[in-house]
Amino acid sequence: MTFLNLSEPIFRPKQQALDFQDRQGLLQFKIAIKDKTLFSALYTRIDQVFVVWGLICSVIFFTAQFSPIDWITQATIWSVLTVIGTLGMTVLTYFWVRVERLRWVLYTWVLLMFGGVVVTDLGIFWGLGKVLMHLCDIWLVLSAIGYIATGIGLRSRAFIVSGLFHILGIAVLPYCIGWQFLATGLIMTFNLLVFAETQWDMRPPIDNYDLLTEEQKVFNQKQHLIRQECS
Repeated sequence: MTFLNLSEPIFRPKQQALDFQDRQGLLQFKIAIKDKTLFSALYTRIDQVFVVWGLICSVIFFTAQFSPIDWITQATIWSVLTVIGTLGMTVLTYFWVRVERLRWVLYTWVLLMFGGVVVTDLGIFWGLGKVLMHLCDIWLVLSAIGYIATGIGLRSRAFIVSGLFHILGIAVLPYCIGWQFLATGLIMTFNLLVFAETQWDMRPPIDNYDLLTEEQKVFNQKQHLIRQECS
């Protein structure tokens, strides 16, 4: 068995046959006129995290690009938003990462986010020129590390490619003179929304004997068979 499942598409339309851990906190949106469905989408808690972080990234980086608010005030707002996002991510994903035995991936993201906040605040409050000049680079690097770590944990090409996409973004920034924050915000937000709206590749789910009942494990096995028949 290879580490990565090369036969599975990197991205594909979202699957409907979800495992027990994916159905917890599931949100469904549907817009219809009479019998005609105009829009229908499912958002697992993992998808919800992508959407929340997409909104946070857009607010932070677009504000930095276009707003006249002073840097000290912005740094305070950024820190609060990042902490809220990190705590929300932890609450939403904790059961899922426990079932999938991926708590280390969640902890990696928490450390990266808090580390980024500390470095950003030190740079702004202490006026560290080198940090201020490379804030976009720093956050793209932190994101790249997080995505690659997630890709390794999930055995997912999608997340590894995402990490490389962020690294490529660093190479593009020098050509975006005066628009680095906008470019960074677009890269991070676009990437997050792609993950929220698609199904990405990963290894088969793990039956966690400590957290799932026999009925839940049987349910997951049936869902797995349905997904195989539909693929």
